[in-house]
Amino acid sequence: MDRRNFLIGSAAATAVATMSGTALAEGDKASLPPKNIVFTNHNAGKWNAKKSSHLPNIEVAGSKITISTKHAQSDDHYIVRHTLLLADGTVVGSTTFTPEDKPISEYALPSNYNGKIFATSFCNRHDFWLNEATT
Repeated sequence: MDRRNFLIGSAAATAVATMSGTALAEGDKASLPPKNIVFTNHNAGKWNAKKSSHLPNIEVAGSKITISTKHAQSDDHYIVRHTLLLADGTVVGSTTFTPEDKPISEYALPSNYNGKIFATSFCNRHDFWLNEATT
C-alpha cells in the first residue's frame, strides 16, 4: 500500500472510530481517537506545545470548506496533507503539499449535507492531527 492510500484510509478509519465513540456504553474508559496516535485539540499529547501550528482549522461557508494549518513550510519540516471526511468516513477530498506550498485547501460538500465533518493535517515531524466541525 502506498503512503497516499495509507493516509486516506487512516483518516477514514479515524473519523469512523471517532463517531463510534458516541456509541460507547456510559462509563466505558475507551478513548477515541487513540492517544498518541491521532492528535486533537483535547488530546495533543506529547505535542501539546505544537497544537496551535498543527491542528487543522476548519472554515465553513455554506457548502464550501476551507482547511488551513498555521504551519511554516520548509524542506525538512512541513504539512504533507489535508483530508476532509464526512461523518460516515466518506472522503470528500484530499490535498498533498510540497514544502513550497501553503497548507490551505478547499473542498465542496455534497449538496444538502448537514452534520459533522472531520479535517486531518499530517506533519512530517509531528504526526497526524484531527479536528471536527458541524455544518
